[in-house]
Amino acid sequence: MNQTLRRILLGCALVAIFAVGVVVGQNKFGQPKTVVHVVALKWKADSSAADRQKAIDGVKTMAGKIPGINNVWLKTLKVQGTSQDNPFDATFVIEFKDEASLKAYATHPAHDEWMKLYDPVREESRNHVATN
Repeated sequence: MNQTLRRILLGCALVAIFAVGVVVGQNKFGQPKTVVHVVALKWKADSSAADRQKAIDGVKTMAGKIPGINNVWLKTLKVQGTSQDNPFDATFVIEFKDEASLKAYATHPAHDEWMKLYDPVREESRNHVATN
């Protein structure tokens, strides 16, 4: 094999290795068809930390009883822009299998039971629902 052909083959191999590295290094993401229900809330000023935690723990208990709930997120890491004008100080998220599961959740007896824990400590909440 002559020197020129070797250089061409080596160059092609290096380009191929670089291209594979670029493809492997790309961020992978999905667009699931599940439905996420994001709740931003403000606790009542006179509610206790224990009662607030019962309400949050109740989301997990409720999720175990209602078909179609895939996942829950219960730990607030950050609430952007909290102030007197934007008083929200906590959040949780419930992921549903589909829109029908979201609709069924609203009327499920386990939801009604959870609301007995949640309503007494909730001052205000805003709900956002999204899917792909």
